[in-house]
Amino acid sequence: MERVVITEVAAKVLEQLKIKHGALIFHQSGGCCDGSAPMLLEKGDMYLDESDILLGTLNEVNFYMNKDQFDYWKHTHLTVDITEGRGASFSLEIPLGLRFLIHSRLLTEEENQFFKVD
Repeated sequence: MERVVITEVAAKVLEQLKIKHGALIFHQSGGCCDGSAPMLLEKGDMYLDESDILLGTLNEVNFYMNKDQFDYWKHTHLTVDITEGRGASFSLEIPLGLRFLIHSRLLTEEENQFFKVD
């Protein structure tokens, strides 16, 4: 089971950006500039520490979220998607006139048990 997945169309954009920028990470922002949105950054451009939780890997790109924000999202399954439009973040897809976004749903009972969510 996976806690975070990516749509096919978003995965294609991700692959293009991997070719252009090299190693990348996703970090679910806490709502500063673009609301709560997944930001795609070059690996090493964001300082990660013990307060960041690895939720999964999407096409060899790790997806992180700060543990304080994770407390609000721990009962959800996340799907990374992409849409046209210019976001207000430093995410790498922004110059393409695109922005990553999150679709969420509550975890099923089986997923809650698998991820040991209380």
